[in-house]
This record gives sequence, structure tokens and C-alpha cells, in this order.
Amino acid sequence: MNRSLHRWFGLIAAALLTVLALSGALLSIFPAAEALTMPAAQRVSVAELAARVRAAEPTVEQIRRAPSGQITAYYYEGDQPASAVIDSATGMPVGSGETSALERWLINLHRSLFLDDTGRLIAAGGAATMLALAISGLFLTARRAGGWRFVLKSVRGTGDGRLHAVVSRLALPGLFLSALTALWMTAAVFGVLPEGAGAPAFPADVSGNTGVALTSVPLFRETPVDDLLSLNFPATGDATDVFTLKTARGEAYIDQGSGALLAWSDAGWVDTVTRLITMLHTGHGLAWLGLILGFSALAVPVLGWTGLWVWLRGRRDPKLASAAASEADTILLVGSESGTTWGFANTLQTALSAQGVRVYVGPMSKFEPGRWLKARRVILFAATYGDGTAPASAKGFIERFGGAHASAGLPLAVLGFGDRSFPAFCGFAAEVARIAKDKGWASLIPFDTVDRQSPQDFARWGRRLAETLGLDFELNHQPTVPKTWRLPLISRRDYGASIQATTAILRFALPKTSLWQRLAGKAFPRFEAGDLVGIVPQGSDLPRFYSLASGLKDGFLEICVREQVGGLCSSQLIALKPGDTIAAFVRPNPSFRPARGGKPVILIGAGAGIGPLAGFARRNRAGRAMHLYFGTRHPTSDAFYAEELSHWKKDGRLTSVSTAFSRTASPAYVQDILRKDAERIGKLIAAGGQVLICGSRDMAAAVAAVLADILATQGFNLTRLKADGRYAEDVY
Repeated sequence: MNRSLHRWFGLIAAALLTVLALSGALLSIFPAAEALTMPAAQRVSVAELAARVRAAEPTVEQIRRAPSGQITAYYYEGDQPASAVIDSATGMPVGSGETSALERWLINLHRSLFLDDTGRLIAAGGAATMLALAISGLFLTARRAGGWRFVLKSVRGTGDGRLHAVVSRLALPGLFLSALTALWMTAAVFGVLPEGAGAPAFPADVSGNTGVALTSVPLFRETPVDDLLSLNFPATGDATDVFTLKTARGEAYIDQGSGALLAWSDAGWVDTVTRLITMLHTGHGLAWLGLILGFSALAVPVLGWTGLWVWLRGRRDPKLASAAASEADTILLVGSESGTTWGFANTLQTALSAQGVRVYVGPMSKFEPGRWLKARRVILFAATYGDGTAPASAKGFIERFGGAHASAGLPLAVLGFGDRSFPAFCGFAAEVARIAKDKGWASLIPFDTVDRQSPQDFARWGRRLAETLGLDFELNHQPTVPKTWRLPLISRRDYGASIQATTAILRFALPKTSLWQRLAGKAFPRFEAGDLVGIVPQGSDLPRFYSLASGLKDGFLEICVREQVGGLCSSQLIALKPGDTIAAFVRPNPSFRPARGGKPVILIGAGAGIGPLAGFARRNRAGRAMHLYFGTRHPTSDAFYAEELSHWKKDGRLTSVSTAFSRTASPAYVQDILRKDAERIGKLIAAGGQVLICGSRDMAAAVAAVLADILATQGFNLTRLKADGRYAEDVY
């Protein structure tokens, strides 16, 4: 995963990062030049400095001190504004205070690519990419070195690959710091960060006098120049104006007639941190650090070129070709029903081939050990279809495998693919692993599973395999996304904005399909509440899944989504407006829905988990006993489906509705109301009731603990309910 992220981030952003890096490297020269030419610092007070500057420039309007210590005065020459660098010892100008045309040009290029706010966002995207590259590069460096303890040992390899590794090690700390500080500064510019303390309220009453001696103002005398940020002088001729003093400690208004302190506001932590971040990023005040960051930035084009060359060379490597079964040293057999497991097999084959391993890939139905003349290991990818059934491409495998003798010196690994929501999760793969053990096959690595095509599960298994084989590879699988449909948003209901936990009920129109599409089986698939909709967000090929709150017969597709901090898909969904569309597909989830028959159903959920439970209630027109237990934050901000729940209770679709609110005067969670209603729940389960739970994993675990206690009094347990198909979870 890290390798793929590192590679693709680098390829996509190479040109942008090169522009930002080179302009940043050039900008790092200016703080160093400023430090070399700056007048010697003087230990004086703001009062002394202000008096000297005003004596030299009577029209002075502002004195500003940069983090480097450079003092600049802003004044008028005739009717034209001017500025000058000031010698604090004399108050006299010693050079122009204007930023050079070259520096301004480089700053505009580096900050915004000459595109104003749009360019700032693009540059921020470049910084985010650089941060991702730095982090993924750090992990790759540690993995290649054999662990974090050896991250500083000498680099192995030759040519461009070694150059890439060496340069990245030297530049990585600087690039990481530059990217992180750039993102903070962008957040500050766009107001994303918490607000700072700001200026105090402007005084309502002033003396109305003018002309106080600057050296007699107490606060000016007490404040050393080293603490100064800026001093603004009152406007000429305006007796109601005041001095404005900004220091590292805070901001003050001072009467221009009496010198009295009129108002003061302490500096906030955001202001302090932002000043530090700016200094770290620009080098102003830390010229030596600026030069280090500049040299680090020069590494970006080198890393871009060497990384691209190494990748292209890998793409052309003939070792990636598949081997024949008789020539392969690794046999990879696949059992798949829908075809998705073949994608994982291809990912493994590519990774192993890149390491010089000759791999044969075939279906499990082609289990023919007699053909594996040079094989050194066997790997089985076994998907489970339905409730523990072998997939079509593994037809007859169990019989042949069970009847074959274990091949001496040929270790075997079994990786199961399935859906944990099914009672017999990876049942077929587990059966294969059991037979292998009984028949005496040596174990290459222990039996493991991949839940719902999880790239993370697959990568974890791959790391164990790589370690066992003594190879260096990372399995970064990108699942093939099924055919998607464009679904337009037709309505939305928003909740939780007042408590910064925005949740929305989004309703989408179904795509129009022709008679021919329906006859050809190419129409939008059938779905029910509790099934999953896969949504492919912009900027990612990996779909995110949401539980459906509606069925095809309802005539719309509905989901309940809570915006997650940093969540790519949820943020895009929350930002949708009616008429906007999403790319989506439907995936069945048959184990999570009310069972057929008339037995009671206990619906338990929290937060956005109300979605499928509301869908079950909506379709319960027959009035089957259905009890809802639902937990959320507050009845005013998070009253999801409030009107519908009230209506469904009146018309009999919901037998009862019990709610818990965690942000009220008497906070409670859904497990609390379950515990209070233990007697009724016990009776419902004893009567054959089914339990369906939707929400976060933490909530589901807390609910399971309470239900286990309730079931114990009835002679039941969760394991038995799950085995009977009477307890199902849809958690995230």
C-alpha cells in the first residue's frame, strides 16, 4: 500500500512539486541575505525606537519588526508612501524596505502559482502530496532497511534506485517540515484554524488630546524591541485615534494624549503557533533552517527523475511475465465465484514476478500436482460463495485435494476470501485448510482471511508472506470497481450542524432504463433496505459502502451519512446539492435484513446506523412486530427520521420506539435503554425474535455485552443466535 501511494502520488504531482520546490529553494536565499545585511541589534525599548524613528521620519505610520529582527518603518515622502529598513540605534533608514521584484515574483509563484486563492489551494494540494510522499517514503525506508532500528544504516542497491534512496534520506526531514508547515499556513489563510485572540474592543472613550511624548508611555518603555511585532501611530489630525501596539504577548490600544493603556488582549495559542510555523517555513528569523529547507527542496526534481526512471524500468522488466505450470516455482490457484479474487491473484503474481519469482496462476479446478515439476510452494486463494459453498472455479477441488497425497517439500498456504457478515465466513477456505492439515501438507504461512475484499487484510497477509520468503514486496491491491450508475440527488435532510457533527439523509433518483436494458439484464439491479451501495468518490478508485435505507420498490435510493473528519467520500456526499450526481453500484447484503416469517424483529442502532433500520420499518406494511432501539446525540439536532418514526408507530409498522440521547441533561446510550428493557427483550428473543444491529463497532460491542447478559437469563447466547441466523450486524 505504501509503495503504491508513494509511486502514484509522485508521478501525478512531479511537475507541480518541482515548481514549488525550486521556487522555495530560491526563496530560502533571501532570509540568509537579510541576516547578513541587517544592522546590529540594539537592546532598546519600543519607546526609544519609536522616538528615534519619528525624529528621523515625522510622517511615520507604522513600525514593524520581522522575525529576523529587521525593523521596517512605513511613512510618506511627499504624498507617496515609502518604507525603509531602520537602524534601531539611530532610527535612521539604512536601506529600502520594499520587497524586490524578483522576490515578489517568486513568492507569488510559490504561494499561488499566480492564480490567487485557486492557486493557493493547488499549492496546498502539492504540500499534502509532499507530506504523503514523505510519510510513505519514511515507511518504505524503514521496511527496506529491515526495521526502524536500521533506518540509518547504509543503503543497498545500485544506480538510480540507490541514488533515490540516499537523496530521500537526506531530504526527507526538510521536506516533511516544509509540507506540514505549508498546510498549516494555508489553513490559517482560509480561516480553517480556530480563530486567534484578535484585537481587543476599540475603546469607547479617549482623552481627545494628542502629542504624548513617546518616551513617557509606560507600556512603550516596558516593552523591549525584541518583543515587538508592530506599532501603528494615530492618524494625523484625528484626536479619536489611538496607538496600536502588537507584541508576542498580545495587542493593546494606547491613548495618544495621555499614554494610558485603554485596552489589552492576550495573544492566543493559535497566533503564537502560526507565527512559529511561518518562521519555520520561510526561514525568516531562522536563516540557517531556511537554507536547510532550500537544499532539501532541491532534492525534489532529483527524486522525481530517479523515481520515474526506476518505475519505468520496472514496468519494462521481462521478469513480470507469467510462467508455465511446469516451469513455475510458485503455484497460485484461485477459487472465485464473481471473479474478484482473480484480481488479488494478479496483484500477488505481479509482486512476486517483480522479485524474480516465476508464478503460475490457474483455477483451483486445475489442481494437478503432477505438472508442477519445479514448484517450491503452493498458494490457494479460496473464496466462499453464499453460506460456505465452494465457488464455481473450484468445482471438484475438495475431492481431488482430499484424495491426493501431500507433496514432500512443497509447503502450502491458504488464504480465504469472504464476507464476515455471513455465518460461515470463509467456510470453504477453512475446509481446505483443515484438509491440508489432515493430509500432512507443510504450512507455508498460517491460514488467514480477507474480509469483503479488504486491501488492508490482503496487504497484511502479503507482509507475512514476504517475510517468510525473504523477499521485499508490498501487496497494494486496487479492487476493480463494478459498473457504476450516475444517480442524481433529489432531496436531502440535514442534521447536527449545530454540534459540528453534520449528518444527512440523502435520497437519490434511480436511473431510467429502457425495455431493452431490462430484457438484457443490464438495468439497475434490484436492491432492498440493508443492502449496500458502493459510492466511488472523486479522487479515489476505491468505493465506500453505505447501508441502504430503501428498496427498489420504494422508487428511490436513500442513505444516511455522517460526515467524517477527513473522510473523502462522506465530505463529498455532505456537500451534494439537489441535481448533483454520484457514481454508484449496489452490492447485496442478504444476511442483514428481517428474516421471512412473522417472528418479532429487534432493531438496534445509533447515529447514521438508523438508515437500514428505517428502511426495514418503511417496508413493514404487514405490521409485523418490530421494535426499534435507537441512540443519538440530542433530540433537537439529531432527530433522524423523526416524522416517519412517529407515523410508522401510529400505523403499526413499528411496534415500539425507544430512544437514548447522549448529549442531554440525563445522558444515555442505546445499551442503557436495552438494559432497562431487558425483560421485554428476553421475551421477544424467547419467542423466536431476530436482532439486527447497525452502527459503529464500538456501539455494537457494547450492545453485544448487554444482550449477552440478557440472553443468559433465557438460556441463549449470541453464538447460538448467530448460528441460527437470528443475530446480524452491519457495523463500520
